[in-house]
Amino acid sequence: MAQPRFVRPKPSPSSSGAVETISSANLFVANCGPAVGLSHDAIAAAFAAFGDVIGVCAADESGVRVIVSFAETCSAKAALEAMDGLPCPDLGGRSLHIRYSVRQLAPETQVNDCVPVSLVDSELHIPGLFLVHDFVSAEEEQQLLAAVDARPWIGLAKRRVQHYGYEFCYGTRNVDTKKRLGELPSFVSPILERISLFPNLDDPASLNLDQLTVNEYPSGVGLSPHIDTHSAFEGSIFSLSLAGPCIMEFRRYSEGTWKAASETVTAADKSGNITRKAIYLPPRSMLLLSGEARYAWHHYIPHHKIDKVKDEVIRRCSRRVSFTIRKRL
Repeated sequence: MAQPRFVRPKPSPSSSGAVETISSANLFVANCGPAVGLSHDAIAAAFAAFGDVIGVCAADESGVRVIVSFAETCSAKAALEAMDGLPCPDLGGRSLHIRYSVRQLAPETQVNDCVPVSLVDSELHIPGLFLVHDFVSAEEEQQLLAAVDARPWIGLAKRRVQHYGYEFCYGTRNVDTKKRLGELPSFVSPILERISLFPNLDDPASLNLDQLTVNEYPSGVGLSPHIDTHSAFEGSIFSLSLAGPCIMEFRRYSEGTWKAASETVTAADKSGNITRKAIYLPPRSMLLLSGEARYAWHHYIPHHKIDKVKDEVIRRCSRRVSFTIRKRL
């Protein structure tokens, strides 16, 4: 089951116009947790002096911030007033930093917006975009997943990655050609051979794909809108989906209307400066981005746990793994 998400409550204006702090039965407590040798049970016992504690959970992945939930708001208020900013003898004398916190609606209530989702590439009418279903078999899928799971992952903020051939540097959005990681691993060789037979390739013999990035996306994690760096990779980009499905959206912006990845673009952009299309990527499918699809359209995976495809609601799996195969410039 997904961990509940808690956020800082929004201040509420009173009838007199002053801003009031909203109380809550949940407290965000910093400077204590498993990473500093304090178990959730020990934290619950320390806060139980102020009332019935119904649970303690991690506030984030740091291991030093927790959420303490009381049965009653008055208990949380008493604990905050008595313990905030002061050393707690029952928790190793650590000074705690406490504020109210409220539970946020679970992200699984979100469903992709009104952009129609296509099942086949021909419905999108984007030159250079091709999708092949069942590019690998179910047995091959399991073999590929076992191969990457047997190798070390690199942890990013919300997902895990592996790089082969050349490492992709997310800070510069480029590859360091001086740091070659070696040949692509043998487990990807059958995919490369099959790619050479991919339909719609202008010159399969000139591919020479030499960079592989494996991404693991937990349920609900997507990808911000972007175009793979022109200066880092040339030609076609191939993306194999494994383990779980997702929606991939494509956005084409009129000149001067590009929005930063952190900005939200509504489904119906009234200015008419954006064209949006989406396609469903099932497990074991291979996506090819070339030409206009590669260089003119931003691709994007919405951060959802549930997607709506035609009239069907599809829940994403616990993980989706993608193999992105490219050629460095």
